Amino acid sequence: MIRARVLDAPLDVTEHEAAVAAAEAGAVVSFSGVVRNHDHGRGVLRLSYEGHPSAGELLRTVAEEIAARPGVRGVVVSHRVGDLAIGDPALVAAVAAEHRKEAFDACADLVDEVKARLPIWKHQFFDDGTDEWVNCP
Repeated sequence: MIRARVLDAPLDVTEHEAAVAAAEAGAVVSFSGVVRNHDHGRGVLRLSYEGHPSAGELLRTVAEEIAARPGVRGVVVSHRVGDLAIGDPALVAAVAAEHRKEAFDACADLVDEVKARLPIWKHQFFDDGTDEWVNCP
């Protein structure tokens, strides 16, 4: 099972875990990256994500690379775009693998690769009335 989505809708980590569950998998590891209320000592009120039209295709490529590893049985990953509130999941991933180490390593690498390669940019709005774009070329 491989699924990768960029969408403007709430993300659910439990749904991602269920999607990768497989009889051959002895471990399912998940990650939920949520919007926090601070960044570098500044209070964050909310944020918005914008993605390049190629973001979904690139996310799929990253998921396929991770899924090709020995022992990995499923990869499901989603990144949110649009307006998010504090506590909303922005990036959710789940990996099923035959053994826990494979699952932990694959999930960690999946998240790192998504953060490094995905053309999605964050617009943060601070409690002092200022705003800032992050990871924007």
